[in-house]
Amino acid sequence: MSNSKYDHLVAEMKGGIEWRDLGDQGMSRDPSRDVAITGVTCHVVSGNFPWNIVTVETDAGVTGVGEAFTGPVREHVEYLEPGLVGENPYDVERLTEHMTQLLSGLAGGTGFSQAAVSGIETALWDAVGKLVDLPVYQLLGGKYRDEIRIYCDSHAGAHLDEGSEKSFEAYEPEAYADAAEAVVDDGFDALKFDLDVAAGDADTATRRLSNAAVQHKVDVVEAVRERIGTDPLLAFDLHWNFTVETALRVARELEPFDVAWLEDPVPPENADSHRRVTQATSTPILAGENITRVEGFVPFLAEGALDVAAPDIQKCGGLSEFRRIAALADAFDVPMAPHNVASPVGTVASVHACATVPNAFVLEWHARDVDWWDDLYVGDPLIEDGRIQVPEGPGLGLELDLDELNDRLAPGQDPVDL
Repeated sequence: MSNSKYDHLVAEMKGGIEWRDLGDQGMSRDPSRDVAITGVTCHVVSGNFPWNIVTVETDAGVTGVGEAFTGPVREHVEYLEPGLVGENPYDVERLTEHMTQLLSGLAGGTGFSQAAVSGIETALWDAVGKLVDLPVYQLLGGKYRDEIRIYCDSHAGAHLDEGSEKSFEAYEPEAYADAAEAVVDDGFDALKFDLDVAAGDADTATRRLSNAAVQHKVDVVEAVRERIGTDPLLAFDLHWNFTVETALRVARELEPFDVAWLEDPVPPENADSHRRVTQATSTPILAGENITRVEGFVPFLAEGALDVAAPDIQKCGGLSEFRRIAALADAFDVPMAPHNVASPVGTVASVHACATVPNAFVLEWHARDVDWWDDLYVGDPLIEDGRIQVPEGPGLGLELDLDELNDRLAPGQDPVDL
């Protein structure tokens, strides 16, 4: 039984939704699959982001591991635990909707609520895979490919002004070209840079750029292309910072450089703003990391508001929800390039998910600067020549190094024990 401080709140919530209580109603199953969840925990690892590692313990001696998106997710996981203890982990789809329903008073379909659901859902799939001795991709329906292409989220310039206020001069185009060359030398044939960097005397409140600031961005892209050539996939991120007018000025200026996509040029709340940008430039527009569940993607896809969809699997609702989004995107002939700033746990979970859909062509990796990333698991490096092989072991197929993981926990965390 759960001893969560949220037991009474969940009981009250369940009492108010009896008409749609998705908890176990005494459903029968073969005794060999009569398994119960005994605990759900979130452990925060101090990576380049706070990585939320979620564990789901069962009375079968199997513990599933997943990851939720970075941020204050732990209390949401703790809130959900009393609603999950005693449930059967095999019912992943029902329990995912059950969790969203329990969180309905906390905007359960969005934000950190859905991030918590995503992490727990992944851990449930990992547990079931271990129980039946099958990889997660097989449980999800099989795979389209044996390996997933990885694009390296890269950075340049900031090291030039460490300890002082970032300046326009710190982000010289040659710094980007140098960084891009190093990433390609590491074996990647796909990479991305932030392009929403300091740009002189910009008025950030208006979200508009001067002609000089736009030209600076063009110079960065041109320098990178000249250095690495036309073959590598090259993308740039604007982090929702600009108006439609400014986003279009940038996107149109980048049209000659074969950019794979320009990411999040305008804020994510308005699909129509995205549509205005997407349909007025030949530079592909990518968005989606701040959109959750398939319902959130409907207007963006139906209105032609993006060229590439990028849900974050640790945020959008989990592996199954990602597959629903991918199916919808595929119906509109839109490819998928999932956002990913996760530890090896979330990254491998994303690899399994990407393998199961036809339209996922590349996956983000945002940890090149974390020199101990590979130390968190047992075995050879996951990324070889810019690719990750889809694991064949049970569940996620990732064996964590618990000593290393526990050494990297944020202060005040209980140790992980699998």
